[in-house]
Amino acid sequence: MNIIPAIRKLDFTEIPVVDVASFVTGDERHRAEAVEALADACENIGFVYVKNHGVPRAVLDALVRETKLFFDLPHEEKMSVAVEKSPQFRGFLPLEYGGTRAGGKDKKGPNLQEAFIIMPDRPVGEKNPLDGPNQWPDALPSLKPAMLAYDKAITAFGHQMLKAFSLTLGQKPDFFDAYYTRPTLMLKLNHYPPQPPLTSAQKIGVKGHTDGGGFTILWQDDQGGLEILNKNGDWVGVPPIDGTFVINIGDMMQRWSGNRFISTQHRVVNVSGNERYSIPLFMNPDFSAVIKAVSGDDAEEPYESGKFLFEKYHRIYPQ
Repeated sequence: MNIIPAIRKLDFTEIPVVDVASFVTGDERHRAEAVEALADACENIGFVYVKNHGVPRAVLDALVRETKLFFDLPHEEKMSVAVEKSPQFRGFLPLEYGGTRAGGKDKKGPNLQEAFIIMPDRPVGEKNPLDGPNQWPDALPSLKPAMLAYDKAITAFGHQMLKAFSLTLGQKPDFFDAYYTRPTLMLKLNHYPPQPPLTSAQKIGVKGHTDGGGFTILWQDDQGGLEILNKNGDWVGVPPIDGTFVINIGDMMQRWSGNRFISTQHRVVNVSGNERYSIPLFMNPDFSAVIKAVSGDDAEEPYESGKFLFEKYHRIYPQ
């Protein structure tokens, strides 16, 4: 199976900021305005900053500290929890894993990124090959509670945003609940070492790609480097804005919307001269969820979420 959405290159020069407090607090006085702004961003850019998200700053700051401590560990300590030791694809992705290519195995060179991944901790499953236990480094026991606390807070916010996306598609607020009863969420810590000035043949932080799931909620530090592609072929910067997250549409939300919303190509180029860190949550639905347009005629063949994700992860991470 090779289900890749057509890429629509859009005309934009900046990304809007949307206040999502009405979804977090339940106060509906400004909800219609937020739904309209969110829909406009999803249709025309595929990316949006969100503020007043309700995720406690202390919880985020604690994980940021642990993230830096983890990537500062000796290499052998990080490799003790390498993803190759987890059949369910959890743990550490080192820089030297040359197969780590966002664009797939046919792209030149590896990404300049190392990472640490967790997913919902579940018994090993027969129907979902991504079900299983997470790995945690013995050398940094404080990472687990910090990461799980943030995972709980950001996932709760993600479920509020599912209600928002339901409304932007003209559905009832609980429309997506049926697709997220046992979701294949992925929380990922990213570290980008400094890189020299960019050349066309050089490896970069992460090459141009789209995300596979419903949507992604990203925290990024103050170093910058995230870029998205517009219709003129220009890479437009998505600079950090304190107190916000960046949300981008994934391939499945594009399909759910009948291609009304756009899963936009993006990349990371860390030319700040400093270490760069980011923390994305990939809001992937249930492994068995069937993805098709929510309304109207859908000439494309429906596909199963888990099979699509499994194939995409294998292309990106052959190991």
